[in-house]
Amino acid sequence: MNDDDELCLCFHITRRKVAQYIRVNRPKVPSQLSECYGAGTGCGWCRPFLKRLLDDAEAKEPLPDAQSYAAERAKYRQKSGDRPPK
Repeated sequence: MNDDDELCLCFHITRRKVAQYIRVNRPKVPSQLSECYGAGTGCGWCRPFLKRLLDDAEAKEPLPDAQSYAAERAKYRQKSGDRPPK
């Protein structure tokens, strides 16, 4: 996943915004990342990825590419009973 790819697809928040938020604000727990434009407060798909970014601000373990990430989220939303985004 590139820095300009959306990490939170519900609110269109890029990985770069979240990483910058972590660098500047130094949140202590993953739930504080919701203060970054509401990241993680929509469908919940991005929460594990947000936690990974917080746990390792340098993100040594790469995130999936944007297309795979979006496809897996679509499956997650179908499984959880949510309607896919328009």
